[in-house]
Formats: sequence, structure tokens, C-alpha cells
Amino acid sequence: MNVGVTGNRGTDRRGRAGWLGVGVLAGLVLALYGPVLKLLVLQWWQDPNYCHGFLVPIFAGYVLWRNRRKWQGVPSEPSNSGLAIMLLALAMLAAGTLGAELFVSRVSLLVLIVGLTVFFRGWPTLKAVSFPVGYLFFMIPLPTIIFFQIALPLQLVASRFAETCLDLLQVPALRQGNLLILPNTTLQVAEACSGIRSLITLVALAVAYGYLVERARWKQLALVGLMLPLAVITNGLRLTATGMLTYLSGQKMAEGLFHIFLGWVVFLIAVGCVLAAHKGLSMIGGTQEANSC
Repeated sequence: MNVGVTGNRGTDRRGRAGWLGVGVLAGLVLALYGPVLKLLVLQWWQDPNYCHGFLVPIFAGYVLWRNRRKWQGVPSEPSNSGLAIMLLALAMLAAGTLGAELFVSRVSLLVLIVGLTVFFRGWPTLKAVSFPVGYLFFMIPLPTIIFFQIALPLQLVASRFAETCLDLLQVPALRQGNLLILPNTTLQVAEACSGIRSLITLVALAVAYGYLVERARWKQLALVGLMLPLAVITNGLRLTATGMLTYLSGQKMAEGLFHIFLGWVVFLIAVGCVLAAHKGLSMIGGTQEANSC
């Protein structure tokens, strides 16, 4: 009996020591990345292009918990190569901080998570949790130069699409670059109206949805690939509706609460199109639930 009690006490001590180590490590990471995380959350809150960032770690955590039996069942094979990855992450953090490059600093957090996983659990465990860890990339805003390289072509495509649709609806409209000139006003297709906001969110949604409900990899990729034309078309329709309503009722239809409401309506339509697209893909070879526990 004494031996059993002693053994249980030893196990309890090791368990408490293990949790203490986790707490200390989490505190160190938070101390290092506190300023980075603060600015990241602030951008999620203030920048409508990345408000979906709040949901990304929640979904990644859900997937990690959902598949816990899978990765917990993987044999632990700690690797010292994880230490090199962690050092790389810290170097990226230092470089990003000194160079005021937020993207590098934020990506370094993901690199650090990879390094910690490899160091304490090994490469097999990293493979088992690769999706939720990789999905965290969607919470990181794109570098400004890349954002505008994508937004500018989308602005021009959206304005051309809206001009064509307005002509079909017999609404007089003249396009000059990203400007739509109507008889009673001029609409500017700004970066926020280019469709990049819905594109980023729809891609993140399609990746998550495809992972949960579809096993066939080509269907997952096809679903993600459809998001670009879907974002362009739905955004073009939103601009068309804005132009037509502005032509009929005045400038107030292009701004304020109605403009925001119209954006949400079109986004919900786009989400419905995602479900419809998957339904269409599921008719090819059937559908199987993906990544079940």
C-alpha cells in the first residue's frame, strides 16, 4: 500500500511539474510576443479586411481539440531540430521588430509554434497537427505591398464588371479607371470596394469548410479556386446595385448604413454560393466527411 501511495504521489508531482513547465513556457512566449499580439488583435478590430482574424485561432483550436485522439496517439519523438527552428523564429522576431516589419514578426510566431512542437513532440506530431497550425496563417494580415498588388487589379475588374452590368440595365455610366461616373454622382471603387475583403474571408472559409466536410483533396482545392471568380462576381454585383440605386435615389445609397448592409447581404449570398459550389462538386464522385476522429 505504501508503495502504491508513494507512486501516486510521484506521478502527481511529475504532473504538477509538467503543468508548471507549460505555464512558464507560455509566460515566456507571451512576454516575447505580447506587443506583436496586441497590434495584431488591434488590426483585427480596426481593419474590416481582417475582422475574420478573431475566428481563425478559435477554429484552429476546435480542429486541434476535435482531432486530439489522433495527435495524442502519435508516439512522442522529440527532436533537437526544433531548437534550430525556435532560434530561427526568434531571429525573425528580432529582424521584424528592428525593421518595423509586422508581417515577419507575426509569421515568426507560427515558426515558433512549429519549433516548439518539433522540440517537445517531434515531426510525427507536427504532421498530425499541420492543418490547424497552418490555418493560423489566415489570421496574419498580408504585407501592404502585396495587399495593394492584389487590390488594384480587383478594383479595375470590379469597375469594368459594374459598368457592363449598368449598361445592360440601361443606366448611363462611364468608367475612368476605378471611377464610375453616373449622371448624378461619381462612384469611386476604392480598395475596400475592390473585393479583396470578401476574397480573403471567402478563401479562409472555403479552406475550413472543405477540411470539415470533404475528403477528396482535388475538391477541396477546386472549392478554394472558385473563391476568386466568386468574389469578383459578387462584388461586381454589389457595385452594380449600388450604382443603380444611387442613380435612382441619390448619393445616400452609396454610403452609410445602407452601403454596409448591402455589403453584408452580398457576402451572405457569396456564402450561399460556397455551399452551392460544394453541392455541385459533391455530385462528382459523391461526398465523404473529411478528417473524422
